[in-house]
Amino acid sequence: MKRRQFMELAVVTLAAGAAGACVPLAGTRLGIAAASRSRPTDAVAFRAARRFADLPFGKIAYVERGTGDAALFLHGAPLNGFQWRGALDRLSPYRRCVAPDFMGLGYSQVPEPQSLAADAQVAMLAALLDSLAIDKVDIVASDSGGAVAQLFVIRYPQRVRTMLLTNCDVEPDSPPPTIMPIIEMARAGTLADDTARWISDKDLARSTFGAAVFRDPSGFADETIEYYIAPLVSSPLRRAQYHAYHSALEPNPLAGIEASLKRSTVPVRIVWGASDDIFLQSDAEYLDRMFPRSQGIRRIPGAKLFFPEEFPDVIAEEAQRLWRVPA
Repeated sequence: MKRRQFMELAVVTLAAGAAGACVPLAGTRLGIAAASRSRPTDAVAFRAARRFADLPFGKIAYVERGTGDAALFLHGAPLNGFQWRGALDRLSPYRRCVAPDFMGLGYSQVPEPQSLAADAQVAMLAALLDSLAIDKVDIVASDSGGAVAQLFVIRYPQRVRTMLLTNCDVEPDSPPPTIMPIIEMARAGTLADDTARWISDKDLARSTFGAAVFRDPSGFADETIEYYIAPLVSSPLRRAQYHAYHSALEPNPLAGIEASLKRSTVPVRIVWGASDDIFLQSDAEYLDRMFPRSQGIRRIPGAKLFFPEEFPDVIAEEAQRLWRVPA
């Protein structure tokens, strides 16, 4: 395969880390609509809100908004907590919303020997919640963050009230075949160089990565590209960790979890982009079968992998509905 063809295949699948009819995007509740009328959080405001928790794993970056019962938002790759800014705008009146950056992505700072595998991310999240005096959370997760969420609910079932999953890894499809070229590039040490090109050529970022993961890639703003990509390629260590994060996606981090998922008592709602080319539509059906307390699937027409960033009203509506389900 020629390098250009390989890179095009890679960049269109870079995002992946890992039963209901289609319904329209309209119909959000008035409370959510009112909350979203305030000025949306931009990169400057999100950066200003960033905090760091000093943990045995390193300095873990996170943004926290709101009070009361906590909700934990887990992002995909190569993103960070900024993915959830629209959801935080809408849901912080109802929850203490915490959006951390995974180790190896975003603005978290971890030492070179630290494992970046999914099980280590689970342990880091538990330590982060302990440091914030949070006993129990509602989880909202996407992409490789969804894989971490499934492992978290198995390891710490008593710490999870509910779980909202969007397009993400499942045991039979982790990692999905479409991202194997990305893992190969990470192991070859070339992934960071190709990703860094998006900072200087943002149209390239929109036409490749953006087109793969957003319904409307023109909305993938310059400041968003900078906020996601700049920390990943900011130093030799960060580049190496960016590679390590992706290398750790294979072998399958979810191998053997099916039986445990079937014993879960946590209410789960699945919201799936119906036009995602990375995770299968049948993956949503698999999750619906695995979780005994699944609240069903909502499919979003035309939506791709990172639709939560484009349609935060959908996330807010579904989260609030799920949060009313009795424990």
